[in-house]
Amino acid sequence: MKQIFSILLSAGLIIIISNKAAAQGCIAIRTTGGSLCTMQHPDDEKTTSDQWQLNLGYRYFNSFRHYIGTKEQKQRLEQHTQVINNVSTLDLSIARNITHRLSFVIGFPILANSRSQRANFGNKDRYETHSFGIGDAHITVYRWMLDPDKSHKGNFQIGLGIKLPTGDDKYQDYFPVNDSTKQLRTVDQSIQLGDGGTGIITEVNGFYNFSPLFGMYGNVYYLFNPREQNGVPTYRSNINEAIMSVADQYMARLGFNYGFKGSLKKLSVALGGRLEGIPVHDVIGGSEGFRRPGYIVSVEPGINISLKKSNIYLQVPVALVRCRTQSVPDKESTLQTGVYKQGDAAFADYLINVGYSIKF
Repeated sequence: MKQIFSILLSAGLIIIISNKAAAQGCIAIRTTGGSLCTMQHPDDEKTTSDQWQLNLGYRYFNSFRHYIGTKEQKQRLEQHTQVINNVSTLDLSIARNITHRLSFVIGFPILANSRSQRANFGNKDRYETHSFGIGDAHITVYRWMLDPDKSHKGNFQIGLGIKLPTGDDKYQDYFPVNDSTKQLRTVDQSIQLGDGGTGIITEVNGFYNFSPLFGMYGNVYYLFNPREQNGVPTYRSNINEAIMSVADQYMARLGFNYGFKGSLKKLSVALGGRLEGIPVHDVIGGSEGFRRPGYIVSVEPGINISLKKSNIYLQVPVALVRCRTQSVPDKESTLQTGVYKQGDAAFADYLINVGYSIKF
């Protein structure tokens, strides 16, 4: 019974690592780590107050479908004018149980990104820009709100932390300006390594077991980014979009998991829904500058293997709804010109999350 409860919780919550802030495309949501990856059911006798856990998570997506609102701009694919982003992220974090109820996580991502687009001169061949390096680090403290010794069937956890601007928010690469000349510029916001802001991380994670084999999980995450703009140029023609915005981020997940018995008792599967995005307006501070606000709604299947001291997971959110909403500069331009404006963004069809955690 103890092992089954542990597997159920792992399926619902441990796979959250490497899921934070990773929207599938030009919606520039950057990784800020994951939820507490040491969350074990209180019946798990292997969990101790001085236990450490190393977490490795890898994420990949390829975005190429352009949307304005929820309408796909299919002509971009037909005309081969689509922007193609390839984003690979390795999340590294270490977690420690301070007490039976209190834990903390310290981590940072390593990103390797590329962006392919058509030139606007000559024969209009495609060109690529790249970025590689460490992203924004995070430190988060978590606490079980119900007594784990008494709340065996369900519990929830509050997380509060800080995102540090350790990622380069003004990464540069060479852009062709004509057939023979290239210019060093900052790369697009969607492949920058950081956003330049110090943020406040808030989370709520929970689980409830209907039976020893079947349960549900939930996760809500919001990143407050008080800084309005980071001073990094975008090279866009609209004066209101000349500098990059430092945007809030959010994500919510809800789903069900099932743990097997017998020879498959180390295996569990999960299926849920996922919402993530960038808001038009930040909760704290202004919202001027260039950003691509929007959201993605996905169905999220997952599989988890719980071993003696480690866990392996695979998760593939598949996009059902993709929406690029109207930004603040879009709204300002609409008011100034009387002509409705709404920018587009490129989205992926799916996201691949795979990871490994080990206790020591």
